[in-house]
Amino acid sequence: MTLPGFLHDICASVFPLAAASPFLRTLPLARYGLEWIVPPVALAHPFDDGTAETLVRDSGGPLALAWPRIEHAVLGPPRTWPRHPFALARFAATALRSARSRDPRARALFAGLAAHSAAPLEAPLTAGVGLVLETLAYTTGWPIARGGAQRLANALASHLRALGGEIVTATRVRSLDELPPAQATLCDLSPKPLLEIAGSRLPPPYRRKLERYRYGLGVFKVDWALDAPIPWTAPACASAATVHLGGSERPFVILVQPSLFDPTRAPAGKHTAWAYCHVPNGSTRDMIEPIENQVERFAPGFRARILARHIMNPADLETHNPNFAGGDIAAGELRLWRLPYQTPLKGLYICSAATAPGPGVHGMCGYHAASLSERTIHHRPSTID
Repeated sequence: MTLPGFLHDICASVFPLAAASPFLRTLPLARYGLEWIVPPVALAHPFDDGTAETLVRDSGGPLALAWPRIEHAVLGPPRTWPRHPFALARFAATALRSARSRDPRARALFAGLAAHSAAPLEAPLTAGVGLVLETLAYTTGWPIARGGAQRLANALASHLRALGGEIVTATRVRSLDELPPAQATLCDLSPKPLLEIAGSRLPPPYRRKLERYRYGLGVFKVDWALDAPIPWTAPACASAATVHLGGSERPFVILVQPSLFDPTRAPAGKHTAWAYCHVPNGSTRDMIEPIENQVERFAPGFRARILARHIMNPADLETHNPNFAGGDIAAGELRLWRLPYQTPLKGLYICSAATAPGPGVHGMCGYHAASLSERTIHHRPSTID
């Protein structure tokens, strides 16, 4: 993407939800070469005075202790009643009390966590997103994959092949009619590309529902090849793979610097980093200067270390992955109820981030859609222990 020897993650790069996923935990991915690297600091949020707030692992805190009993409510399909309602209620009460009692610096850090929702921060569900990410910082940390995000995809593919599965790539499916007969077809598609391949076969009411589906904010992303580490003013930022940059000036920037912890990402002494900010869906504005100004603000001399850039605006992201309509990497606006897994067409299911539990590298959308299809076909339950 930039220069020879520099390894970049095109999309997802930090995987707290993957490490915490009840489904992915059941797979022998380490056997196929997946190794998690957990930075000593999950997240750093610097301030103009040269200091930073941080999140570090703390398995004894109340949020971390509650997670094993509420993870199914957070990462499961919509249920009429959670498995552990009282634990979930205590978690929510603790979270709200914690959020209200924070000092201004801690509130700024939490706002950055909530900003991962890609929604206006006054929206009620944004606090839930921030809370989950904070809890995972305490429990699993925010790991990266040694050798790049592709290692996770490779491990999943190797395990599937070991089970007898087949993967066909470099083939664009333009219609459901191109697919072989099957009892179940699972589409990892958001509504826009799903309409392109199945629209003519969908009942008009359901088709109109998909046409009315609302996508959220887009993303403008830049990858850098660097001559040296980012020269942060706050020393704590050098201990975190993920750094949030915000405050009184816009835009809010999410930055990741994986090569600090994984030397396979760049030639000796060199480094990689990437950052993105949210923009209006489909925006064509060039955000390079605002993003780099924000990094330079907390790391004077950063620009002098840039060897090369690779830029992806919302249109580039949608070209790379049609699910990202208008550059929306979350596949839809933040909302409590997402699309159901089952469509009106017999045997056709949706398993993308447009379904519950929503965006994130956790595999749970696919797991729940597959479980539903299995129950429908074989009339038997399927659960995660």
